[in-house]
Amino acid sequence: MSGIKPRRRHRAGRYAVLLLGLLVIGVAYAAIAGAGGAASAATPAGPSPEDIAQGRAIFASTCSSCHGMNAQGTEAGPSLIGVGAAAVDFQMSTGRMPGKDFDAEMPRKPVTFSTPQIHQVAAYIASLGGGPAIPAPAQVSPAGADLALGQQIFITNCAQCHNFAGAGGALTQGKSAPALTHSTPTQIYEAMLTGPEAMPVFSDTTVTPAQKRDVIAYVTKVRAEPNPGGFSLGRVGPVTEGLVAFLGGIAVLVFIAIWITMKKRREA
Repeated sequence: MSGIKPRRRHRAGRYAVLLLGLLVIGVAYAAIAGAGGAASAATPAGPSPEDIAQGRAIFASTCSSCHGMNAQGTEAGPSLIGVGAAAVDFQMSTGRMPGKDFDAEMPRKPVTFSTPQIHQVAAYIASLGGGPAIPAPAQVSPAGADLALGQQIFITNCAQCHNFAGAGGALTQGKSAPALTHSTPTQIYEAMLTGPEAMPVFSDTTVTPAQKRDVIAYVTKVRAEPNPGGFSLGRVGPVTEGLVAFLGGIAVLVFIAIWITMKKRREA
């Protein structure tokens, strides 16, 4: 043992330990970087310059009259710089845009462009100032989501406008919240992410991506459920159900009263 101690305390030993540590760190970093590179190679690449150029051409011919040639906005339409690809995809995939005249409460219409064309316009707008991106299919898939939590989040934050079953409803000043019966999971996610029209923005810090998937799972589940009574009555809740029951009851009572009166006349 006495012969080993001097070797441990040799000055060269310190440098050897330092070099060994650096070597271990370098090998570990190379392994991690290689794994990250493989993962990034598996993910789809961003939009190509050709897609952005094509999106600019579509934008110039169909959108620039309201939003300006550089999407800077005009009196007829707001600026699109910084709104992100998700907002563009939502507005165009639901048929709200392009429109003849800009209207913040533009209703859903038939879609004008194909999905690749919409993504090209979205890529062009995103190239101008970033913003929320179009969610990947895995982000909007309701598979494995928590339906109970999705119901709780939806009732707390969305039902007062869209109705507890997503059937839509009236708002103040003549506005209305659209029904979610035809909205795709991607459109629901984008709406929460961008806050179109009168809807507030539910950022990922307010409603996490996992919770957004829970909401999507609840909405898609509820709208696919059959109506126990056979008639949906608009699925706007107990108000219409009570009204129909009241009017139906009154009608039955009136019919009974008429029948009794006619019967007494015949007996007389």
